[in-house]
Amino acid sequence: MQDDATDEQRDPDGTAFWHVHAAAQVLDSLDASAEGLSTAEAERRLETHGPNRLPEPERRPAWRRLLAQFHNVLIYALIAAALAAFALDHALDAAVIAAVVIINAAIGFIQEGRAEAAMAAIDKMLAQSASARRDGQWDKIPADRLVIGDLVRIGDGDRVPADMRLLESHGLRIEQAALTGESVPVSKSVDPVAEDAALADRRCMAYSGTLVAGGQGVGVVVATGTETEIGRISQMLGEVEQLTTPLIRQINHFGHQLTMLLIVVTLLVVGAGWWLHDMRLAEGFVAGVALIVAAIPEGLPAIITITLAIGVRRMASRNAIVRRLPAVETLGSVTIICSDKTGTLTRNQLRAARFMHAGDTVEAEDIDVSDPAIRQVLRVGVLCNNADIGGSAGDPLETALLELAEAAGLDIGQVRQEAPRTGLIPFSSSTKWMATLHAEGIMVKGAPEVLIEHAVTALASDSHDPENRPTAIDRDAWRQRLDRLAGSGYRLLALADADADQHAEADRLPERLRLLGVLAFEDPLRPGVDRAIDACHAAGIRVKMITGDHPDTARAVARLLGLEGAGRALTGRELDAMDGDTLAGHAERADVFARTTSEHKLRLVEALQASGEVVAMTGDGANDAPALKRADIGVSMGIKGTEAAHEASEMVLTDDNFSTIVAGIEEGRGVYDNIRKALVFILPTNAGEALVILLAVLAGFALPLTPVQVLWVNMATAVTLALALAFEPLENKVMQLPPRDPKTGLVTRLMVARIVWVGLFLTGAVFGMFGHVLEATGDQALARGVALNMLVAGEVVYLFNCRRWSTPSFTFEALTANPVAWLSVAVLAGLQAALTYWPPLQKVFGLAALDAGHWLLIAGLALLLFVLVEIEKWVVRRIQAAR
Repeated sequence: MQDDATDEQRDPDGTAFWHVHAAAQVLDSLDASAEGLSTAEAERRLETHGPNRLPEPERRPAWRRLLAQFHNVLIYALIAAALAAFALDHALDAAVIAAVVIINAAIGFIQEGRAEAAMAAIDKMLAQSASARRDGQWDKIPADRLVIGDLVRIGDGDRVPADMRLLESHGLRIEQAALTGESVPVSKSVDPVAEDAALADRRCMAYSGTLVAGGQGVGVVVATGTETEIGRISQMLGEVEQLTTPLIRQINHFGHQLTMLLIVVTLLVVGAGWWLHDMRLAEGFVAGVALIVAAIPEGLPAIITITLAIGVRRMASRNAIVRRLPAVETLGSVTIICSDKTGTLTRNQLRAARFMHAGDTVEAEDIDVSDPAIRQVLRVGVLCNNADIGGSAGDPLETALLELAEAAGLDIGQVRQEAPRTGLIPFSSSTKWMATLHAEGIMVKGAPEVLIEHAVTALASDSHDPENRPTAIDRDAWRQRLDRLAGSGYRLLALADADADQHAEADRLPERLRLLGVLAFEDPLRPGVDRAIDACHAAGIRVKMITGDHPDTARAVARLLGLEGAGRALTGRELDAMDGDTLAGHAERADVFARTTSEHKLRLVEALQASGEVVAMTGDGANDAPALKRADIGVSMGIKGTEAAHEASEMVLTDDNFSTIVAGIEEGRGVYDNIRKALVFILPTNAGEALVILLAVLAGFALPLTPVQVLWVNMATAVTLALALAFEPLENKVMQLPPRDPKTGLVTRLMVARIVWVGLFLTGAVFGMFGHVLEATGDQALARGVALNMLVAGEVVYLFNCRRWSTPSFTFEALTANPVAWLSVAVLAGLQAALTYWPPLQKVFGLAALDAGHWLLIAGLALLLFVLVEIEKWVVRRIQAAR
């Protein structure tokens, strides 16, 4: 009977609903009993169902990850060029090209992320041992040997070893935020709940991987291994596809287009050389190799990687640790942030906000401890309390009570010493109250709706009743005031007392209970989070709050944050009833989601992505890992986040602060800006080199630049100068622009126009100087030296043009904002001088020394290029202003 029961007890989406049935019925369904299983029966079930552990995630071996770095059309083109050069006895050219390919592959291999580690991290959340009842005796066994039907005992500090239906609960409270996202420990009971109850509301269940925060309990195992809720999350994580970043997709698209163009042009060059000038096939292939090397921006991968790495360093200084480099750029295109509430938007530190007594409602900071009535409220909060001030453990509400009393001036130790505890009735989810017994009387705290119903009198503060006389309780008035407070999202706690001659039992309050008042607690917003959300709105980014908390709490926090649609909170139950199209519409329109599970978060992310949004998702628990992995940018919490969440995310916030995400988006936009500047800087050089070689072949001239010289320009000079752009500071108003459309190409039409005309200018300058010197001197090495230095000089001045998109580059601020630019120019000047004048390098690169006249011509043409680009920027500014 047990073998079929587990399948019968699951609803259509795979979620177990043992929570619906009474404990006795569950035991009967599992062929189990209150005496536990026999060892023989446990071994049989272990053989049938397997051990209680998650399967090891499949990992790619290192050699496969290394080979994947070569899977790129541009790399294929370079490999083909290297092979052709080697076959034509141009060994140096082949070696240099091969070195470039290997360096780029090494950079990619080192930086590649390790998404598979997320599933291994989930496995670490599981308990290592368990107290199980076998053969009628309690015994400690390895947790992976638990089977369905085992009776397991759990207590304070234990990690729940499997999914269990609770049979006994003695003040049992379980911290299950990693699974459900709830911000406070949940009190457990043995009573069944509704079939459609959310995971967070299944009080009679204890789930694998969650942590016992207090009390004791006994349960029967209903699921093990991959059948547990945490196991289902692990399976979901393995099935979720991790998206490539917009930048990677754009670079791949750009690479395909460039490669196809190169193949066609190279074949035309070889054919034209043979047809027009009877060029030998070997010479034609050398020209083809030179053209391929000239047109491909070999240094671009290194520049992009370094630019991203600099962005990572900047973000680390702003409390954001980026685990995968491309995520830096992805942040710049985010259109929607799906944020958790607790600990990210709020502090995850409950504090007393308001106090309601029979006479009035006051702010917590206005509490007057000199008022005897107020003092008694605070004393009850201290005495009817199991927490210690400053302790790391304990219920957050109890800790907040102690902090309130201490802030009001009470000496907690003295209060407890003066009224030592003589007895305790622990909190129970069925009674919803706790009581402590003292010589002076009984102190009670609990759910307001329960204590108000049982209280006979209520105490007003001194200002309304100087003699502090209890008055008959007006229950209707109290209920109305409670409804108003509850609607504001507060967590409410009532405090009461009774005389020493009264009697209290585990299921019965004292008969003459006196209500002292109700405290309203809040989880306050993090400092600056409202300004951060305003900054998001100014930048065209929508913020959506997704939480496991109650809808009332979610709406109240959303109103404080100023989120759009804060008055409406969609619940997980409502999301379950929606098909894909309906969900997509609601996901776009709604901004507040409550009582959500891991499946809901994943569905919301996928629905938003299907609508074309670029989604950043925050999370801290194992339940968040699938959505974190699926999101365009997963953001986990460094302080309260689980290792599973860290491994599934691209970015970790060391301060768990929403404002840090906004800072990351700002840096991401700056990084993308700098990458595009590098493209606009590098591509005209490549275009100019390719056109020079193309014209030389078509005109039947000697090549002005050899493949080795072209590689020098592409890898040494271009990279040295382009690196300066990676250090460019953020331009003004970067967060006042809308998010860039990821469908927009990496290179805009305006950028293409710049690339084309600057490339043509460099072509004319290089080809003209080469032809002029060659005709005047007949010295090919000297002509190539002039051509090479002309190209490099053009790059140097053009670098300063590219540091600003549209504003002038010759202002004091523009010239001094980035010292790295001047350092790069100085380094390149030294390298270029060595190349031009040091005999060993002259021989390797086939160059000759230049004289002063050559340098004057080069400087004049370079300065002309600088002026022309600045004129172009001025014209563009005028046109944009006119629009």
